[in-house]
Amino acid sequence: MIQLTDNSFKKIMIALAVYLASLFAANTLGLKIMPFLFGSHLSVGVFSFPVVFLMTDVIGEIYGKRIAKLFVLAGFIATALFILYSFLSLAAPWSVDGEWARQGYNQIFGISIRIAIASLTAFLIAEYQDVIAFFFFRDKLGTKNFWLRSNLSNLWSQLLDTVIFMTIAFAGIYQTRTLISIIITWWLYKVAMGLLYTPLSYVGLRLLRQNNETNNH
Repeated sequence: MIQLTDNSFKKIMIALAVYLASLFAANTLGLKIMPFLFGSHLSVGVFSFPVVFLMTDVIGEIYGKRIAKLFVLAGFIATALFILYSFLSLAAPWSVDGEWARQGYNQIFGISIRIAIASLTAFLIAEYQDVIAFFFFRDKLGTKNFWLRSNLSNLWSQLLDTVIFMTIAFAGIYQTRTLISIIITWWLYKVAMGLLYTPLSYVGLRLLRQNNETNNH
């Protein structure tokens, strides 16, 4: 049974805030794509979504698999609520004074609902896979080399997430060639961003370990 001090609880709540903010940034901003190398395309969600996977690894490393899975559950519930609120907002009648924003609002947030549904499906599958893979590598490789265990688990889970998410979110919106280009470049770039963010993971590990009095088994 995990025993948490008040200090540890506060740190977990702050970590959860970072986790959820990164998740929602990816969900709501990910519609925008930007040009990338060799005529390919890249979603702006790559800036925030790698943080989601890294955060579960950091939390799992300090507080154990149970807390990491609770983060995944929190993300799932939050995304599901976002979808519900989006449906309610789109179904609500428009005031005459707000008609100027109607077309753009419905177009953007209507697609965002599809993105949220895609994220909900891909997130649940890939994030649980990430937690399982992370602790698999921890059992096999030991507690050293966090960066290696984290990036190995993210390599597969990010691919799984990207394929599921992009297929559900953008099939029929973008041409198949463009969609495949986005999938490949987004996966590779998310993996690269995960590597780039690795030093931040160690900052997170250090902050969470300070005055930490918890049994993370």
